[in-house]
Amino acid sequence: MQSAPTIPIETEKGYPRRSAPPVWHVAVVLAVIAGMSLAGFIQGSPPYIDIPGLNSRLSGYVTVIALEWLLVLFIWYVQHQQGETIAILVGGRWLSWRSGLKDLSLGLGFLLVGMPVTSALAMLTPTSPGLLRAIPATSAEAAIFVVLSVTAGFCEELIFRGFLMERFRRLTGSKTLAIGLQGLAFGLAHGYQEWRMAVIVLYGFMFGVFALWRKSLRPGMLAHGIQDAAGGVIAFLLMRQ
Repeated sequence: MQSAPTIPIETEKGYPRRSAPPVWHVAVVLAVIAGMSLAGFIQGSPPYIDIPGLNSRLSGYVTVIALEWLLVLFIWYVQHQQGETIAILVGGRWLSWRSGLKDLSLGLGFLLVGMPVTSALAMLTPTSPGLLRAIPATSAEAAIFVVLSVTAGFCEELIFRGFLMERFRRLTGSKTLAIGLQGLAFGLAHGYQEWRMAVIVLYGFMFGVFALWRKSLRPGMLAHGIQDAAGGVIAFLLMRQ
């Protein structure tokens, strides 16, 4: 006879009181992120495995896309083993086009507030050679870069603001610490950007607060994907002039 699903007990703050997850789940995700970041720092570009027929830039795009989806697959496995779903981390799904439009509007609003702040801070740090090497140089590379950006929007928000932030919250019992730890991990994950990692840490904090406020990753996913795609495509167009 199949047992009934466990219903989490709500706390006085409206968050489910779940038991602390196994630490090794978090350790595996952080180890992969650390390995990718270290490889990017050493290679001086987004981390890549040489793929026959592709240059280092395209190899980097494909490598990052593959590794991020593998991490999402691992997270799906962990969620499944604990009787939870990816939808729990994302915060549900769109029930109508209006809800999708609302999340898009919120995501764009977040960018309008956040981008000027982080852009101003970024001007205080030197532009790393690795960041310049990540800019697409051809139309084909620009198209793959958009795919990379969409992947980053979904996967990175799920990994950092979904999985890690929730696991850190359960392990520490603190939302504030969870936001701080996932933001730190997010910044340090971008080793190829060197000193600009400090700005990315701040952006990670902002995305964490945004996700917690909305109780959903959807607006942040849209904002993240749009920002990355727009930044890469605009840089590509400017370099062609």
